[in-house]
Amino acid sequence: MINDVEFIADKGGVRLDAALLSYFPTSSRAFCKEACASGNVLVNGRNVVKGTKLRGGEKIFVKELAETSDNRVMPDLNVRVRCVFEDEVLLAFDKPVDEPVQPLSRHETGTLMNGVVARWPEVREVGDSPLIAGAAHRIDAGTSGLVLVARTQEAFDNLREQFSRHEVKKTYLALVEGTVAVGCTLENDLAHDPTVPFCRMIDASRARFPVSESLHAVTSYKPIGFTKVGNEDRTLLEVTIHTGVTHQIRAQLAFAGMHIINDRLYGAFAVENQVGHCLHALAASFIHPTSGVECQIRTPYPEWARI
Repeated sequence: MINDVEFIADKGGVRLDAALLSYFPTSSRAFCKEACASGNVLVNGRNVVKGTKLRGGEKIFVKELAETSDNRVMPDLNVRVRCVFEDEVLLAFDKPVDEPVQPLSRHETGTLMNGVVARWPEVREVGDSPLIAGAAHRIDAGTSGLVLVARTQEAFDNLREQFSRHEVKKTYLALVEGTVAVGCTLENDLAHDPTVPFCRMIDASRARFPVSESLHAVTSYKPIGFTKVGNEDRTLLEVTIHTGVTHQIRAQLAFAGMHIINDRLYGAFAVENQVGHCLHALAASFIHPTSGVECQIRTPYPEWARI
């Protein structure tokens, strides 16, 4: 972190944020813009906008400016974590519903990884980009269940390679509307819906407009239990994903007419007073990154799956 530094602008016709980055190359353009917007940069004693063009010779005072090394997950002991596995290179957690896996900025707290780095600080430096903090994969905030976290860079690289080769077998539980009599394997080419400002996947083969890119998704499911709430039949599915496409279980089940309970983004009925949707990452099977032995880690069934 850069604090209380003053310098003289030596060039004219340069934007303030660009001048800051030139003088402090250990920062970033985003952090320079952030410092200007937050009033942490004064030009001749006054706050100015980030796009202000300098004439040259201005006295610039920097109260606080983040460096790229500061772009890390902040520890937050207020986040409770449920560790279901721990050894010298690997951690696994049962993430609750409505909690993001990791923050989107260094200022954000309240995510799983904020709680993890507060207790296992070594993971803060692990990953392939800022704010990863060792998380080998992600699940949606509204989805509960298993998240694998590497404690060393070597373990992280090994797990990521297994994920990229689709060698990690991930099993989920999904409670869906209606009665599902038999299992099946679903295959779809999924693409981001360009008509909405948030993340939602569509079936590229049925899109009414051009899509820039699609990813092939393969999901298998089988019914393992049945229940009824009021007049509504529900089926508990065990789901295995063979690929790793965003929202693939939620989207593919919905396209096939099986809406996950309370998953309103993909057309399910809203359930009063329920947070999140009934999708849970139950287990993962993979090769342990250091022992080379096949490893399976499981989480407990959520309450809605105990039928």
